[in-house]
Amino acid sequence: MTVDLNRLKAERIAKGYTQKDITKLLGKENRSWYAKRENGIVSLGANELLEIAAVLGYDKNHMAIFFKDNVPVRVRKPVTE
Repeated sequence: MTVDLNRLKAERIAKGYTQKDITKLLGKENRSWYAKRENGIVSLGANELLEIAAVLGYDKNHMAIFFKDNVPVRVRKPVTE
């Protein structure tokens, strides 16, 4: 599983926050701190993701929304009923 940065961005936009807003709410001084993480330039740490998710209104029990499976299609087994 990997962090879905597109989902992170979409949730931020849906809540009406700019990158600068998130940065201020996290107590950081520079917007680039957040922008680099949202754009995948700097790896997003687990604690950082928890802090950002909390600002967006998600608690640790609802973190799955920010992850995606990254198993290659050729390795996946078909679903059988």
